Amino acid sequence: MDYPEIPVGAMLAGSARRFGERTAVHYYGRELTFTQLYARASAFAQALRAAGIGRGDVVALHLPNCPQYPIAYYGTLMAGATFSPANPLLPPADLAAQLADCGAVAALTWAPVAPALAAALPSTRIRLVLATDRAQSLDPGTTVAVPGAQDFEVFHADAPQTPPDVTIDVHTDLAHLAYTGGTTGRSKGVLLPHRNVVANTLQSACWGSGSVPDLDRDGGLVLDQVEPPEERPVRLGTGCAVTVTPWFHAMGTIGGMNVPMLRGDTLVLHDRFDPGAYLADAERFRVTTLGGAPPLFGALLRHPDLATRDLSSVRSIASGAAPMPVEMIEALHRRFGPDVVISEGYGLTEVTMVATQGPLARSAVRKPGTVGPPVFDTEIRIVGPAATGLEPLPPGEPGEVCIRGPQVMVGYKDRPEETAAALVDGWLRTGDIGTLDEDGYLSIVDRKKDMLLYKGYNVYPRELEELLHARPGVVGAAVVGRPDPLAGELPVAFVVAPGLGAPEGDALMDAVNAQVLPYKRLREVHLVDEIPVSAAGKVLKRALRDRLTPQG
Repeated sequence: MDYPEIPVGAMLAGSARRFGERTAVHYYGRELTFTQLYARASAFAQALRAAGIGRGDVVALHLPNCPQYPIAYYGTLMAGATFSPANPLLPPADLAAQLADCGAVAALTWAPVAPALAAALPSTRIRLVLATDRAQSLDPGTTVAVPGAQDFEVFHADAPQTPPDVTIDVHTDLAHLAYTGGTTGRSKGVLLPHRNVVANTLQSACWGSGSVPDLDRDGGLVLDQVEPPEERPVRLGTGCAVTVTPWFHAMGTIGGMNVPMLRGDTLVLHDRFDPGAYLADAERFRVTTLGGAPPLFGALLRHPDLATRDLSSVRSIASGAAPMPVEMIEALHRRFGPDVVISEGYGLTEVTMVATQGPLARSAVRKPGTVGPPVFDTEIRIVGPAATGLEPLPPGEPGEVCIRGPQVMVGYKDRPEETAAALVDGWLRTGDIGTLDEDGYLSIVDRKKDMLLYKGYNVYPRELEELLHARPGVVGAAVVGRPDPLAGELPVAFVVAPGLGAPEGDALMDAVNAQVLPYKRLREVHLVDEIPVSAAGKVLKRALRDRLTPQG
């Protein structure tokens, strides 16, 4: 594709002019149209500039999903500043480390978690703190009193509702300073210029809508839908989704906010995931897309309302953050019918969000269990161990997934050695293990850091997890390694299977072990109430490993 040389704010500008009074965000009765969102974001940008915050400064958003989030996100970028997302549930020490690392000079916080920010402030450069809360989300006229913080709405209430005149170099000025998920260790700051964010938003939005990018007469970014209704039944400006994917995560910022905004979708925000409430609003608002991570779909499949709600408006189901078990894909097709397109994607913070995506056009070839082919202008290569260089492996042979494209990061902030290890000859070494088939469809075998070594043999947890998910009664499974002085690592499974006891757990282990080679066999099965996941839906295998102590 041709990617217009525009900053991120031009995406909202184009959508505001094109979709105008259509609802962009619905939050428990409060609605913001595209026009209103652009006006409030422009005012926030002007207020930041008046406060001396602009190009080169970092603004941290320490918020859950709420209407204030896109106002502050787009306003920050329109001011020329850099957005840095901060999980509102981070403990004070982790929050302090991240805010100090990113060099934030301003932060917008959520009143209930403001004490964590206050505790972190002494080790940061933050000189402006803004605060908001749920009451203000519902009624912007409500005031918020947090010690040491200014009220978010008061801060920009009287600012001009036109964007400031700011020169932005889309190739060098950072739009995002985002942090990796931290599921395997300390998070790293990922440097993403405006060019990356616009390119990856277009890669995803055009891939999903059958569109091409264009500019309106005032330089705003818009899409032109070139594929016909029989291929893409959801037309631009008609989509709707219930949104629970956190916007402080890459999948949320790009896939859950920027892409829908560019397409003219209506986003129905939920501040927490309640399967019953999710299904009720999916019916009420006639949603066209269900999106999220596999744990969300697992919860929906287990909820009794899934069978009774009218969800005939749903045209597609999009999953990301972690591989979806094939059994789950089949169960979703049984509920929604064969015509509903189920598409898995693959990406990571280091590629802004997405690198591959299952096709969404009705006539396209879909391969359940894969995460699709590369999106526009993206190359995927499977390579062997680092010592062998970047020579591609044959189709079907597992190796490390490497990515090259316009969405690949500049590098890690202040981590030159880790940047050099990750970016090699223009390729990003992801640390994930995958295979490519003859048609270029990628399958994720596992994370390299999750792979187990048993007496020198590679054991991929996902293979065992797929077999566990296929067993009756199993609704969640994760496999990690228990350190063993003789074998290296022993495969251990944590399984969610309501109603099953220890004897059934042993039978479950026997059934799985009968289907794999001896060195892959499970050594233990622990029945648990839930599998710990991050806010973005990734299994926290580090937390599971912490439950296992080395056996003497």
